Amino acid sequence: MTRTFLRHRPLALLLGTALLAAGGAHAASTLAPWVGTWGVAAKDIGTRDFGGLTVRHIVHTSIGGTSARIRVSNRYGDQPVTLSDVHIAQSAGGSSSRSDTDHVVTFGNQATITLAPGQEATSDGIDMTVPALSDLTVSFYVPQPTPGRITGHDFSGQTLYLANGDVAGQGDIPAFADQNDVFLSNVDVQGPNPQGAVVTLGASITNGDGSSFNANRRWPNDLAARLAAAGKNVGVIDEGISGNRLLADGAGVSAPNRFDHDALDQSGARWVIFSDDPINDLGATPLPTADALIAAEAALIDRAHARGFKFLCSTLTPYEGWSTWSTAGENVRAAVNAFIRGADSGCDGVVDQDLAVHDPQHPTRYLPAYDSGDHLHPNDAGHQAIANAVNLALFTPPSLPAIATPAGCGSLGAGEGITPGQSVVSCDGGHHLDLQRDSNLVLYDAANTSIWIPWTYDMGAGELRLENDGNLVLYSSLGTTIWQSNSGGHANARLFVQGDGNMVIYDDNGPIWNTGTAGQ
Repeated sequence: MTRTFLRHRPLALLLGTALLAAGGAHAASTLAPWVGTWGVAAKDIGTRDFGGLTVRHIVHTSIGGTSARIRVSNRYGDQPVTLSDVHIAQSAGGSSSRSDTDHVVTFGNQATITLAPGQEATSDGIDMTVPALSDLTVSFYVPQPTPGRITGHDFSGQTLYLANGDVAGQGDIPAFADQNDVFLSNVDVQGPNPQGAVVTLGASITNGDGSSFNANRRWPNDLAARLAAAGKNVGVIDEGISGNRLLADGAGVSAPNRFDHDALDQSGARWVIFSDDPINDLGATPLPTADALIAAEAALIDRAHARGFKFLCSTLTPYEGWSTWSTAGENVRAAVNAFIRGADSGCDGVVDQDLAVHDPQHPTRYLPAYDSGDHLHPNDAGHQAIANAVNLALFTPPSLPAIATPAGCGSLGAGEGITPGQSVVSCDGGHHLDLQRDSNLVLYDAANTSIWIPWTYDMGAGELRLENDGNLVLYSSLGTTIWQSNSGGHANARLFVQGDGNMVIYDDNGPIWNTGTAGQ
């Protein structure tokens, strides 16, 4: 699967000549990080022809901002998809948008984009006011038939509006109501003093099943409202998929198979709350063991920690009365919950959803006041109870590891690093490694031509640091890992930008990592 990232700011610095000499800034100011304000987990939702239709989504934001961008997806499609005349605006209710807030959305300054099978694209940024906890409309026209598999999100709990012809730029459209999200997967914002985003990864409970339709009463929505009320500038990205599982693909790919894309790669994400996927595994035949579920969740914890994320574990809610409940499954649920509550789980925090919603007199069942009626999914009050169980003190402002100023020419020692706008220059002055203000990390030759790029443009870089174990890490301004050399485990390591054009990390025994650019 390929992913395309485009942005409205000039791209000349990606491949072209540095604007200033080594050590100088490459842009007037450092780009602020993008943070997800809304998202859905993309999956294959079958076939349907949207050709000739305008599609209008209603998007409920979490965090606010002063700029916005969207992401569109053909990740699970098997045919190209063309989208044109894309617009974003504040909602006026129903299928209407506020024309005075309407903005045209482009991709690489183009009004039309064609997504190849497997491709996603992020739009250029748009200067616009995005209020927190509000509704936006995202509209686009589909000019060509869509005969293949559709990438979208089903059981969305929100009306999708469709209209014949291209009316995407109109405030009031002659729309008819539909359901599910199609081709749109994310809305991100830039704004002052963001603290990052939390991704809620799970199944139908996380997706909002059991909550009121069109009311944004899913527990992630309720969590966003609590965070805002507490003055925490944290986005909430809901990546729930109804029927999703931890141990096997089925309703969407399994949690491990989508973890990087749906959690760790989300814009500005710093925390993951892993929720209810294992409940669906408890309905499988044969029934998985608690050890298998625990091992799979522990592996997710390790993957999150390797990227600098905090991983919050959720206990599994009761489900007696649901069609797949069994005594054996209940025993597995109890064992998984005991692991999550234990001191050695590796969880950075616990969201005790089970305690929040179960009936104290019958702990394997929902409290009736929180039961949607099917004994598996909470109602609005139950979703609120789950959101209330999240400890907001876990959401702390971002911090970066301390870095020391490089002590020698052309090199970084353990604990040394650079920040956006700074460079490491080879001792002969011929090559320089720049951490640009546009977030891109670039190695340039003497002619200021780029010879090595790990492609971190517009990803909110905060600092580049050589760790004590020899790993070179590019951190976001939110404290998570954007890129790393994966050269850890070596004492007394040092990085050199060499006169021959190669950038090499050495330990006492010789080179342990290099860019392979010698002679360039």
